[in-house]
Amino acid sequence: MTNPLAPGSLDGRVALVTGSSRGIGADTARYLAEAGAAVVINYRSKAPRAEKIVNEITAAGGRAIAVGADLTDAASVQAMFERAVAELGPVDLLVLNASGGMESGMGEDYAMRLNRDAQVNVVDNALPHLAEGARIVFVTSHQAHFIRTTPTMPEYEPVALSKRAGEDALRAKLPEFDERGVEFVVVSGDMIEGTITATLLERANPGAIAARKEDAGKLYNVAEFAAEVASAAVEPIPAEHTRYVGDVSGFAPEG
Repeated sequence: MTNPLAPGSLDGRVALVTGSSRGIGADTARYLAEAGAAVVINYRSKAPRAEKIVNEITAAGGRAIAVGADLTDAASVQAMFERAVAELGPVDLLVLNASGGMESGMGEDYAMRLNRDAQVNVVDNALPHLAEGARIVFVTSHQAHFIRTTPTMPEYEPVALSKRAGEDALRAKLPEFDERGVEFVVVSGDMIEGTITATLLERANPGAIAARKEDAGKLYNVAEFAAEVASAAVEPIPAEHTRYVGDVSGFAPEG
């Protein structure tokens, strides 16, 4: 996949991508680094995987560090931003990529804790460490963004509801963002082939991803969607702060 960002276009910028030791987050971090940004690779528990991404970036001449953090814990997140600023400088781009909720054995409220509460926790702790004119990018799915008007597969509904709750909680902070000069954009895409979520959905509901692909006509893969997320970090803010990736004609708008 070709990097959508021009080489050098992010020189001097610092980006932090949550959940970036693999998948969409890792590819997003790679695109940002290739464009010149110094990147913080955030991970929850897979330090070797995060360090591998860092090594790839530094071997190519970029700058990156790996910082573990429990996004549900305020002290852990605060320490992450303090280290990011100390080693790289104030954060210009914060990509809220980490999400989940389909994992087993994590408790009934896990999806909401991760997809709503942790997102707000990260942003609240990030704000004092953001550079002037910084941008926050929240990554979500069409199934979550449109959950109020368009039903989704039952296995995904708890995740969809929690991600929409997270989006709403962050949108409620728009006046605060404006006051601080911070930009905010939501990137919404369909199911992404090759992600953990898609794998778990397929396990819970065999044939679900193939059926969704047939209905949608196309599903983006990880690298393709990450390119869209990276683009959203630099392109003009779209209407309603929402950048749609792919076709949304099958989803009913609100209002």
